Amino acid sequence: MTTLTGAPVAAPRRARRGAAVPYLLLVPGLLWLVVFFVVPMVSLASQSLQTGDVDNGYTMTWNFATYADALSTYWPQLLRSLIYAGIATLLTLALGYPLAWFIAHRSGRYKNFLLVLVIAPFFTSFLIRTLAWQTILGDSGLLAQIALRTHTDFLLTGFKEGLKAVGLINNDQLLFSPFAVICGLTYNFLPFMVLPLYSNLERLDHRLVEAAGDLYASPVQAFRRVIWPLSLPGVVAGTLLTFIPAAGDYINSVLLGSTRTVMIGQVIDAQFLRVLDYPTAAALSFILMLIIVAFVITYVRRAGTEELV
Repeated sequence: MTTLTGAPVAAPRRARRGAAVPYLLLVPGLLWLVVFFVVPMVSLASQSLQTGDVDNGYTMTWNFATYADALSTYWPQLLRSLIYAGIATLLTLALGYPLAWFIAHRSGRYKNFLLVLVIAPFFTSFLIRTLAWQTILGDSGLLAQIALRTHTDFLLTGFKEGLKAVGLINNDQLLFSPFAVICGLTYNFLPFMVLPLYSNLERLDHRLVEAAGDLYASPVQAFRRVIWPLSLPGVVAGTLLTFIPAAGDYINSVLLGSTRTVMIGQVIDAQFLRVLDYPTAAALSFILMLIIVAFVITYVRRAGTEELV
């Protein structure tokens, strides 16, 4: 394009430069993903297919049998991790949903203060937060002391019997049991559920709930037909943010569990750092990742991809 005097117009060139700006802005993020995600994943995949040992070195032999051996040997720990993570996710949803609703619609001027309380545990080390549960659940810990001083130790005894009946404790000890591990997972990952739920519920138009009441809907019907469907984006995000890290966690099972509560993250840690069986550790890492990816894809499709918008 030229002007009346024959001089070229610079607008198309500026338009081309402007169109390239978004792609240039993606470069730092893409480089970050390549360096810290793609390269480690390729290295891990290569390591899982090698044979050898630390002393003599490893060679690429495309040994896919490592995956079958790892899965056949450690499937109980893998299944246990998924079960514990699933229970913890359901508990965080049950605890986090009412809390998020209260903060979003009932807290008034204390909203910011309550949000700070939700994220306050992040100001403390993950290890310290987990170790605190040893003090709470120990035989002479906080829970036992409260029951003793309030003369409600019979309730604690009944509670233990109920947990024993469903297999969450093996004896009368709350600590070093599946119950303790699930408590640790639930507590440590609760903010990951509350914050997405709060973000979603805070934007919910409360007039829709009032309209449901005007149409003679009971509170249960209003929740089931109005609140719950509109909050599904927060539920989906919260469950994913909770389940994924909980499935790979090993700190809670190490500090709060026993040999009967070993999770797959604990196995991978041991294979990498103590047994020094790098191919098996890498294969287990990939198996866990593939299971989680399959779960996420299935879950998002069932929930509806539009729920994540």
